[in-house]
Amino acid sequence: MLTPFAERDLLERGISRRSFGKIASFLAAGSSLPFNNEMAMAQASKVDAPPPGAVMINANENPLGPCREALEALRSIAAQGGRYLYGETDKLQRLLADGEGLKTDHVRIYPGSSAPLHQTVLAFCSPSKPLVMADPGYEAGGTAAEVVGAKVFRIPLTKTYAHDVKAMAAVPNSGVIYITNPNNPTGTATPKIDIEWLVANKPPGSILMLDEAYMHISPNPQFNSALVAAGKDIVILRTFSKVYGMAGLRAGAVLARPDLIEKLDRFSNNGMMPITGMAAASASLQVKGLVEERRKIIGDIREDVFAWLRKKNLKFVPSVTNCFMVDTGRPTKDVIAAMQKENVYIGRPWPVWPTHVRVTVGTREEMEKFKAAFGKVLSV
Repeated sequence: MLTPFAERDLLERGISRRSFGKIASFLAAGSSLPFNNEMAMAQASKVDAPPPGAVMINANENPLGPCREALEALRSIAAQGGRYLYGETDKLQRLLADGEGLKTDHVRIYPGSSAPLHQTVLAFCSPSKPLVMADPGYEAGGTAAEVVGAKVFRIPLTKTYAHDVKAMAAVPNSGVIYITNPNNPTGTATPKIDIEWLVANKPPGSILMLDEAYMHISPNPQFNSALVAAGKDIVILRTFSKVYGMAGLRAGAVLARPDLIEKLDRFSNNGMMPITGMAAASASLQVKGLVEERRKIIGDIREDVFAWLRKKNLKFVPSVTNCFMVDTGRPTKDVIAAMQKENVYIGRPWPVWPTHVRVTVGTREEMEKFKAAFGKVLSV
């Protein structure tokens, strides 16, 4: 059920009552509900029962998993799983706010970043307020846009594979401009100066939703929490799923002005946060040098694979994070299927690039198996 505040908000933005049931179902089901082909494509990364020894480099997971300190923290608190322990969420909120130079009311904790991604679109898009995103880009926001009857404008990346911020700003009366930086699936970064230009030049009343899930892995990380502190129209998504290796533990956050967070809350079905995820996330934030260490590990493996791709004369997008795209010159689905026969699972297709495959950076051993299988499949 939608709250009276949510219903009033939807009506004020021109969304009919006939849509309320669909929106309520969407919120109840979360991101797993396949409302359209985009979400069905996203589900292509899901493998229910991988064969023994399978190389799983299809879902941008971090095979390093949680750090030692995080594991110790979640083991210690698991025995108290019969308690709500709201203080664990409060602790994570304070740690994250302090680290970002923000007041605590500018930080809201979530179980990952998928829910606030959808909620931001639900809160600020409508039939007259479209969603603007990159193409190729992370598709999930388009699902929420469809639920509220909002158009989706897909803007091609620039020649350097950055978001084309000027083209995105040129879409009139946008509700949300969505940037994943670095981008998923290409793993490429958009310069900080472009993000700042977009905030200053976007259509009045629109919201920039900046997904920084992969920024920690970039060799030149450029975070934008200062824009939140300055009171700009921006919602920043963070997650512990990537560099911290906590995809299955579910911890994430939104950085935004309190009034923007309040609007997201109208579409939130969040309840108690998992105390194991909260404790592990708090412990991770306090480990000195952890991000830098993992950035180097992932970067070294990524660059080793890139050297192999160059040697084989394969075209790839120069990623700065833990995923990259390779142009195989063949239909993507055929390559994915052929790789699965070699017990190597790679990422899903993006229609705009029908011959590119997305690959997650795994361990060195996994990427050696990838190279062997990929070379065999492509006969290189």
